[in-house]
Amino acid sequence: MSPTISIGEPWMWAVFIAFVLIMLALDLFVFGGNKAHKVSVKEAGAWTLAWVSLALAFGVGLWWHLNGTVGPEIADQKALEFLTGYLIEWSLSVDNVFVFLLIFTAFHVPAEYQRRVLIYGVLGAIVMRAIMILAGAWVVREYSWVLYIFGAFLLITGIRMLVMAEKVPDLEQNPVLKFARRHLRITEDYHGEKFSVLKDGVRYVTPLFLVLIMIEVTDLVFAVDSIPAIFAITTDPFIVFTSNIFAIMGLRALYFLLADVADRFHLLKYGLAMVLTFIGAKMLIAPWYHVPVQASLGIVVILIGSSVIASLVATRRAN
Repeated sequence: MSPTISIGEPWMWAVFIAFVLIMLALDLFVFGGNKAHKVSVKEAGAWTLAWVSLALAFGVGLWWHLNGTVGPEIADQKALEFLTGYLIEWSLSVDNVFVFLLIFTAFHVPAEYQRRVLIYGVLGAIVMRAIMILAGAWVVREYSWVLYIFGAFLLITGIRMLVMAEKVPDLEQNPVLKFARRHLRITEDYHGEKFSVLKDGVRYVTPLFLVLIMIEVTDLVFAVDSIPAIFAITTDPFIVFTSNIFAIMGLRALYFLLADVADRFHLLKYGLAMVLTFIGAKMLIAPWYHVPVQASLGIVVILIGSSVIASLVATRRAN
């Protein structure tokens, strides 16, 4: 496990946060994020490619900077940690896509309104992830034994996902949704992209607001899994934060890219479950054997790649 000292200098944090804010502003006000429209597969593919390219470019830039300041050994290690962390977070975010699709389908959200919900979902996710990552980094730094709790949690979560991979969640039984319906005034129909409207001087929320709540809760639940997972790769707060945010920023485009073909990757959940199980086991055996980052990267690629290939083969045979 890498040392807890962060390679992220204050200016690096400032530049990265400024980059995130600029990209969000461009998405909201320049590239049509504030206009209701159905996102095409072509548009989603272009944005997915853009975000993956930006993440890889960031990794290269990080390696170049560290190579010139702290030497090639640390530069190689940190760049590999970022790449592995990003791959894990990006892979686990695919599971979000399946749940988002379930939520939008259950609430019959028109395709042209889904993008706005996901934009605000990403904003909320970034804030929640930042708080959880910084808190997690402090806890790990002060109480290193908590990593074993993370490991046990991920191991149990991975096994549970394997057992319940085919079970479809019952959204109507979600306690957050039940609470919202009991305590909020809700309109019967959608009112464009609005989350709330005034009716006879009384403020009502629209069903789209309930969808937003479910999206935020879903990301919070997945963050509880994904953030401990990356702490198995590195405890450097800067690496954890940047890899997480890059995965989250590309999540919306990934959803629109996979939404129409999600059923073709039905075995991917098993691969994600095995990734969590592996990472949990890796953390638990750390006192006796340290799994190199290179090996972790290779195993994650094999597990995800195998589940994708198996999904495509199974789908082709079924047809």
